[in-house]
Amino acid sequence: MYQIIRTEKADNQLRDLIYYIADDSGSVDTALKYLGKLEKAMMRLSDFPESGSTPRYAILRKQGYKVLIAEKQLVFYKVDNMNKKVTIYAVVDSRQEYRNLI
Repeated sequence: MYQIIRTEKADNQLRDLIYYIADDSGSVDTALKYLGKLEKAMMRLSDFPESGSTPRYAILRKQGYKVLIAEKQLVFYKVDNMNKKVTIYAVVDSRQEYRNLI
């Protein structure tokens, strides 16, 4: 089992997303359910760290990122097999240009 670590940037992006959903939908419950789905998908990486795919941008591939699609979000992470850690670096909306957001 791998330890899941989220960077401050990823935490901030998740927080902003949940605030946006709560504001847009008018429901904190809707936002929290969505967060629960994202958290569950990210936690599966502890058992299946290689389950993400290779990013389409060469610069991200060269830097060792993997990408997990969770709902409408892209979760960018790196796997450290030696220390059994998965570090989540960014959570971005799949519909936006993400190359410069990581």
